[in-house]
Amino acid sequence: MLLTLYLTDNCNMDCSYCVYEKHPDNMTSDVLIKACDLAFSRGKEAGLCFFGGEPLLKKDLIYEALEYCKAKSEKTGIKCSFTMTTNGTLLDDEFLAKAKSAGMGIAVSFDGLAQDVCRHFKGVEDSRSFDVLEAKSRLLLKYLPSSVAMTTIAPEAVPYYFESVKYLHDLGFKKVAFVIAYGKKVSWKESDLIALKEQLEKTAGYLRDLYASGDDFIMGPLHSKISEYLTGNYPAKRCHLGVKQMPVTPCGDLYPCTSFIGDADYLLGNVFDGVNEDKAVSLSRRDALPETCRECDLKQRCTNSCGCANRLNTGFENKVSPLQCSYERMVIDIADRLGEEMYLIDEARFTEILSKV
Repeated sequence: MLLTLYLTDNCNMDCSYCVYEKHPDNMTSDVLIKACDLAFSRGKEAGLCFFGGEPLLKKDLIYEALEYCKAKSEKTGIKCSFTMTTNGTLLDDEFLAKAKSAGMGIAVSFDGLAQDVCRHFKGVEDSRSFDVLEAKSRLLLKYLPSSVAMTTIAPEAVPYYFESVKYLHDLGFKKVAFVIAYGKKVSWKESDLIALKEQLEKTAGYLRDLYASGDDFIMGPLHSKISEYLTGNYPAKRCHLGVKQMPVTPCGDLYPCTSFIGDADYLLGNVFDGVNEDKAVSLSRRDALPETCRECDLKQRCTNSCGCANRLNTGFENKVSPLQCSYERMVIDIADRLGEEMYLIDEARFTEILSKV
């Protein structure tokens, strides 16, 4: 069973587009151990994703989880995998050595050349973080070269999009994931979307040239959309609330996905009493396709079925925002054209690489 552990609601950064409320709530050791036991309790494999807030504010809990799960794996024969999403500012040699030993996968939130536009240190007068993240990313890639850079593009950061993709590639990342900022703290205008399309077009040309040179650099969302088309592994097939992953709050409550935390209607139990299986199954079987999307030719390839994204953007699980619709159409169109060009360059390599994204 895969659990996402919210080790703390606190963070040492104050990013302008962040959708999460900062609270001084931290997970206790008792909750952590119970969560680990739950991860091992069903399925052939256990998995923990360390999350927050900023999970590295609670390195002690991560170390405790690694040791406990290692012993539990040896005792039960059940393998346990570890991942973490972090802002990267607190990475150090000691932690990364332990992470490498545990086979941990790390995704670092790094907005590339737009880092100082929106991502600021909390309560620090000189809040620029680019230099820190560049140094920390080099350190991360030294220990874990397959780490992923996750970039969030707010409207004011759009002019940096293409150059940030190029920068992160040149820095040494083999895979990056770009998303646009959603939520109440950002406001997209039509002019921003026009500029974004121009940046995506330039990015697609850059990715095509990299591919032609033999470079297998992967960039979401463009390569991701191509891969989904090739494999048929569309967003709706991957998203099953409370089935493939389940967030655990600092107090031990269980929810089907991150955007539903705090909503009593979606509470699925807690690590001490277990999962409400009937409720979890009922949620996983819901019809996630919004009514307004049923006649759309792109309904399978779009993220319209993501209840978390819909809730964040519109306040309703089954209602898609106009922004998301426009963005998805834009990305799919550009990705399809990129995919056709890549296919013509090298058909065999195209299928081999893109089917594994």
